[in-house]
Amino acid sequence: MDYQNVLLPVMEQFYTIQGEGYNTGRAAYFIRLGGCDVGCVWCDVKESWDADAHPRQSVAQLVENVLAYPGRNVVITGGEPLMHDLGPLTAALRAVGCRTWIETSGAHPLSGEWDWVCVSPKKFKAPLPEVLDAAHELKIIVFNNSDFSWAEEHAALVPATTRLYLQPEWSRAARMTPELVDYVKQHPQWQVSLQTHKYLDIP
Repeated sequence: MDYQNVLLPVMEQFYTIQGEGYNTGRAAYFIRLGGCDVGCVWCDVKESWDADAHPRQSVAQLVENVLAYPGRNVVITGGEPLMHDLGPLTAALRAVGCRTWIETSGAHPLSGEWDWVCVSPKKFKAPLPEVLDAAHELKIIVFNNSDFSWAEEHAALVPATTRLYLQPEWSRAARMTPELVDYVKQHPQWQVSLQTHKYLDIP
């Protein structure tokens, strides 16, 4: 099988600055794949949910698009990217010297080879233990105060080396950020993550 001709539904792709979590501030090429069955009510990319609504591109074309820019960090996100077999895409990206990062809810089996795995579990569909085991970063979106105890439940399921982040849900940031700051001061194993790209007004 010619992996370069494997097709994936692509909602959007763009070169920008990573705005969240451990890799905040680094130049990165984002590939947002269509398809998601997690269904977060506050999702800000609900148009990504239907995979069939997005044109399919070959792995070869995606790699070519990445190489048009100087950065070699590539973020695969969604939707829920692990609904797709990402082995061919990560193999092709690594073959040209790219570092592969994924942002996932962890609700589907892990495929592909990754330099950085960010798991952001959602209440609507539980993450799989195998994905939590692979997490370099656990990022919990904080919508209300009950999410702090939910965050601790998941922190107990990831390796001790996993970086722990709490991030206010954007529409609730004014309300939840002070609570989140106080929580991190009391529980310093956590770090604050902000959606800095929204403050910077970039994609």
